[in-house]
Amino acid sequence: MSGRHGPLQALHAPLDTPVHRTDPTVKLVCLLGFLFAVVATPPQALPAFGAYALVVVAAAARARLPLRVLGRRLAVETPFVVFAVALPFIGTAPHREVLGLSLSVPGMWAGWSILAKATLGTAATVVLAWSTPVAELLAGLERLRLPRALTAIAGFMIRYLDIVAGELHRLQIARVSRGDDPRWLWQARTVATTAGTVFIRSFERGERVHRAMLARGFTGSFPDTAPGPADRRWLPALLWPATAWAIAAAALWS
Repeated sequence: MSGRHGPLQALHAPLDTPVHRTDPTVKLVCLLGFLFAVVATPPQALPAFGAYALVVVAAAARARLPLRVLGRRLAVETPFVVFAVALPFIGTAPHREVLGLSLSVPGMWAGWSILAKATLGTAATVVLAWSTPVAELLAGLERLRLPRALTAIAGFMIRYLDIVAGELHRLQIARVSRGDDPRWLWQARTVATTAGTVFIRSFERGERVHRAMLARGFTGSFPDTAPGPADRRWLPALLWPATAWAIAAAALWS
């Protein structure tokens, strides 16, 4: 878990910045505080969302996260964007004419709310992943009293995600080398068979790994091997969610 393996580990950049040096427990609390402030803000408070975006950009700059990387990683929220764009067309009355289209006013506000809040939440999470290794995040969650069973499951999932992806890649190469072309619809059965084979192999591998761990004295929890960051001060970090809540309070009371 400490090495840079797997797709989730690749999200982290080992830099020396104030955000990287902050304890992961502090960063998780700050992220939750920021997210709650964003969710509590009414969608009609447009200036508030602009202010939230400035807070996220400032945090990204503090962590030396390039904006082009941040923008590229925001692609993970594409399903939310599609759903938000569809809401003005399927929403309820009243409707308004926009560029020759009859759009639902409640649907437009709901779509804007989903789009803005999902984008801000995803961007803040990208900054966290950029500045914190997965092992430290799991250790921070345990210090926040998250059940160890959940952190153990998450640790296994992250550790073996790259192994399963490699297994799938090898099966795809073997299939293509035998003349298969998975781009066509009638070959969906072959793709489904490959997915089933990967599932069976992953399940068998998990059984073997679990038996090996029990034979070595595994008791259900992992030792905390993540190195502790030097900066565990709460006050400087809490300025970020405090700023967000000040923006939310101004939007709610205006």
